[in-house]
Amino acid sequence: MMRHIEVGLLPDNALDAAGAFMAFHLEAARAALAEAQTTALAIILPPAAHDHRDWRLALARDLAREAAPKRVNVVAGLEGEARTATLRFLSDAPGVTGQYLVCHE
Repeated sequence: MMRHIEVGLLPDNALDAAGAFMAFHLEAARAALAEAQTTALAIILPPAAHDHRDWRLALARDLAREAAPKRVNVVAGLEGEARTATLRFLSDAPGVTGQYLVCHE
């Protein structure tokens, strides 16, 4: 079963956003992955400027390595058709892990 964790707000500054995620959301992600029925996790983040890409990709890759063979991906985008389609794709893609996917409407 694929679980979702949605993070509502993060600071605009990339370093501050990375720190806030690690301080306030990382343990929830690890807890979700520790549940026996969880096979995959999608971490949903709000859209952000391009300078956030590095920490988000590192989060996806490093957490996926830590959780293997469970899958972890990070999805950025507002609620809507594009994000829904991306999450649907991930739920049916057992070989996709450690990716940072940006959704645009």
